Amino acid sequence: SGLGKILGTNKNYIVAEVEYREGAEDEEQGEEGEGEEEEPKEDEDAEPKEGEEDNIPQPDYKPPPVIPKEENGTGCNKKTYFVCNEPGTEWVKLPPVTPAQVVCARQIKKFFTGDLNAPVISYPPFPGTEINYLRSQIARISAGTQISPVDYFKFEEDDEDDSDGEGRDSFVENVEFEPLRNQELIDPSLSNWVHHVQHILPQGRCQWINPAVKTEAEDFDDEEEEEEREEPDEPVPEHGPPLLNPISEDSEVDSMPAWSAGLTSNLVPQYAAAVLRSNLWPGSYVFGLDKKFENLYIGYGHKYTADNYSPPAPPATQEEYPSGAEVTEVPDPTVDEERALQAVQQEQLDREAEEAEMEEDDEEDD
Repeated sequence: SGLGKILGTNKNYIVAEVEYREGAEDEEQGEEGEGEEEEPKEDEDAEPKEGEEDNIPQPDYKPPPVIPKEENGTGCNKKTYFVCNEPGTEWVKLPPVTPAQVVCARQIKKFFTGDLNAPVISYPPFPGTEINYLRSQIARISAGTQISPVDYFKFEEDDEDDSDGEGRDSFVENVEFEPLRNQELIDPSLSNWVHHVQHILPQGRCQWINPAVKTEAEDFDDEEEEEEREEPDEPVPEHGPPLLNPISEDSEVDSMPAWSAGLTSNLVPQYAAAVLRSNLWPGSYVFGLDKKFENLYIGYGHKYTADNYSPPAPPATQEEYPSGAEVTEVPDPTVDEERALQAVQQEQLDREAEEAEMEEDDEEDD
């Protein structure tokens, strides 16, 4: 479990990170599922009724496929989070995070208000309220700042995945862990600390999924359309740093190392603990002493940026109709061009009249 605090404009959030025992989460999900509302059905009134005109043009645009969220206990939803505004008040469970929310949270920068139901007014529009935005930021902070001493965790021996950690999503505590000295923990090389939370890919998931793969039902519905439409290019799989990757490989932050290390006290170093501060997520700290370590975050939930935040530009305006010669405007002709055209037209009319007279004379001679 972990603990942190996210500051808001009206109220703050105290955040608790928990992990359910086996079977406990399934029981709670079953209780919550009983009260869930049914998904809204498609509007039947949108279909044309009998007697109405059927020649109304229908758009052929199809939105990109929705990237499914990761199941509870995996990826971005591996841990469960509870929040409250003040100690002693009721804890509120945060919902699972979706890839769309993570992708949008990376493009916006909003202060929290302390109200989980407050709307998030932003561009691009955020798909949810403050409770979803809070969960998205917690997922991003955890993925970037949850670290532990090297060899504190290890992969299971019977794991058949690659030895470098690629594709792995679980580990176990190393009972043979030998604690490091403080001087080793604060070594500027930062090679004695590793990330124990999976990296979030640009897709918004920890495990990449191919959006082009369709279900059998979608395959059957789109079978005729696919014959007429060109097949899109196959998406390129996304890869990120493996689990238990050393923080020494983290990218620099505005010409600074990703982490700053030091002791809690230089006066009595024999009793001090090692402390690391994240320069990428200001407010994120981790301390280590002997076999103990803990991650803590106290901040506004904003990632460090060297420049002031600027919202992304809106997309280009869509064309109303295809541009061609038949609809392209041309400049008005000059007076000389009009007279020249009239002369050519008059010459053609005179020629046609002479040909008609010659045909009449030939008929009379016959």
